[in-house]
Amino acid sequence: MKKFEQSALLNNLPKQFFAGLVAKVNTSIEAGHDVINLGQGNPDQPTPPHIVKALQEAAGKPDYHKYSPFRGQRFLKTAITEFYQREYGVTLDPDTEVAILFGGKAGLVEIPQCLLNPGETVLVPDPGYPDYWSGVELARARMEYMPLLKENEFLPDYSKLSEKAKADAKLMFLNYPNNPTGAVASRSFFDDTVAFAEENDICVVHDFAYGAIGFDGKKPVSFLESEGAKETGIEIYTLSKTYNMAGWRIGFAVGNKSVIESINLFQDHMFVSVFSGIQEAAAAALLAPQDCVSELVARYESRRAAFIDALNGIGWKVEAPPGSFFAWLPVPGGFTSESFADYLLEHAHVCVAPGIGFGTFGEGYVRAGLLTSEERLREAAERIKSLNLFSQSVDS
Repeated sequence: MKKFEQSALLNNLPKQFFAGLVAKVNTSIEAGHDVINLGQGNPDQPTPPHIVKALQEAAGKPDYHKYSPFRGQRFLKTAITEFYQREYGVTLDPDTEVAILFGGKAGLVEIPQCLLNPGETVLVPDPGYPDYWSGVELARARMEYMPLLKENEFLPDYSKLSEKAKADAKLMFLNYPNNPTGAVASRSFFDDTVAFAEENDICVVHDFAYGAIGFDGKKPVSFLESEGAKETGIEIYTLSKTYNMAGWRIGFAVGNKSVIESINLFQDHMFVSVFSGIQEAAAAALLAPQDCVSELVARYESRRAAFIDALNGIGWKVEAPPGSFFAWLPVPGGFTSESFADYLLEHAHVCVAPGIGFGTFGEGYVRAGLLTSEERLREAAERIKSLNLFSQSVDS
């Protein structure tokens, strides 16, 4: 059969690092091993029943069997504004400051194509979510990396950026609670970010995917809570994590009117909007009592305690993440992040994600998801203990 060559654009896209991770896990499972997979970020709980019921009822409405409005149903946009007012005290215009997305990832990949010309500069966190890179490459733009270091609580230090990087940058990605480090950002950090963005004429894109997941009684802060944030950028929110709706592919962008219009215009040419039944279910999720969210966060917090305590108990000195459903774990001496991940998979049948998959400054760490039961998380620690890689504590 004749083979048609891929375009240069496709050939230049970043390698899907986690596709390789999935392949390794599948190979181990096919060999008969019981793998505890902590390497991916796929929520393990079902969507709450009241949201499923809303979709079931909406699916029977004949009007929803037609094309959805290009820019989404106004009832969902109104629900989003009510959600942001209730949760963060942020006022939004449903007609000009909200864009409906096919999941948060779609917006994150689209935004560089909406705002950048080839060769222009984006500030990207390192380590960070790899799909930021995909969007930048599709826009044929270039990346300037912002190191996220433990000594700065995994926040970028804008003072360390070169004058050229600050002058060239037109767009900046941030993500708190953070994937992969689990770090959180304060209101003062976002205030500083607004000032930095205003001074350097940079559009901020805050990826708020884990916005509901904060621990120790501390609710994550929205970028849009800072004064002037809507003048300097947008926030992208997904229902995937807050409501276990990862497979539903529904999210939204909120904030600066010109950026929202650019996203809407781009999507006018790419899609007709999300199925209206899903939009109705999303509105139900946002407007209903949020008990299911509180219960989910409590579940992750309990898992966090079980896993972190178990790891420290075997002598692996790790810190509890303040947010997200990931733990960012230092690699022991003698390993790279990838060789350590491979070693755990081969010898303990525990899968974690190598930090190098998130960027150069991810080296020295692995990411583990709190996306299985406490029993399995403790079992993962026991399997790792058997490898004798750590000096165990007296109490263990």
